[in-house]
Amino acid sequence: MKPDIIVSAIDAERLEAIADLLPASAIESKNALLDELGRANIVEPDQMPATVVTMNSTVQFEITSPKEEFCMTLVYPSDIGNGTNQISVLTPIGTALLGLAEGSQIEWPRPDGQSVNVRILKVISQPRQASVLQP
Repeated sequence: MKPDIIVSAIDAERLEAIADLLPASAIESKNALLDELGRANIVEPDQMPATVVTMNSTVQFEITSPKEEFCMTLVYPSDIGNGTNQISVLTPIGTALLGLAEGSQIEWPRPDGQSVNVRILKVISQPRQASVLQP
């Protein structure tokens, strides 16, 4: 069973638009992303908990098989290369991260057909929440 996820209305709208433009060769990425958006609890940005991974959040997470820990920023595909330690939302792990809260974990298929467990350790920064908190 997959954990509950929360996605901001702005992120959901942008991600659906990106999915619509993906070529037929990216059908697996498209379907995975649309499946996640379809099961997400969509909220307004000012209602987004600070502990949830949104687009452009920097998140500390771990995967199993082999067990590794990462600190990366979840970005739109067009933003890859504009910084370091980025992961596109269209990668399998990137899609898995979207909407998860600190402490949540999800089993996700890898491109080789195996599964990997992804667990959120900490949301280091979340731009949506930061902008809500600014005066």
